[in-house]
Amino acid sequence: MQKDDQGQALVIERIFAAPREKVWNAWTDPEMIKKWWGPKNFTVPHAEIDFKVGGKYLFAMRGAAGPGQPIRDFWSGGTYREIVPMEKIVMTDSFTDEKGNIVPASHYGMTGEWSTELKVKIVLEDQDGGTKMTLKHVGIPAGENRDGAREGWGQSFDKLAEILK
Repeated sequence: MQKDDQGQALVIERIFAAPREKVWNAWTDPEMIKKWWGPKNFTVPHAEIDFKVGGKYLFAMRGAAGPGQPIRDFWSGGTYREIVPMEKIVMTDSFTDEKGNIVPASHYGMTGEWSTELKVKIVLEDQDGGTKMTLKHVGIPAGENRDGAREGWGQSFDKLAEILK
């Protein structure tokens, strides 16, 4: 992540009452991802991770169907760019189809000027007997999109806090 990305970055810090290894595993184990990824009313029917530099991930978030609306899966994927065990993960992030092919944000009804490839950086540090996690998500358009992403990540991290207990 370059300094000029900061203006477009969504940055969230969270302290978890869990050792760093548990938080790390929550990001690297597909079965753990299925338990916390996505906002509160979403499930994860598919999580595939090839956790190595150059490896890929592919997740599906399933939204609860509203009245008269079908259940819909929202796919995302990317490539791991940097891994420092127990400390840092840097990866790309894109909207995809179920095969991992990149699709525009508009494929899922998103508005705004989205890049087809965003960047995510997760840093873990020991703090007060727990783990401080800093997430930096670069490339989300400002305004409603970034506000929605902040809320979605926040709800995901609430779920993560629950499973780390």
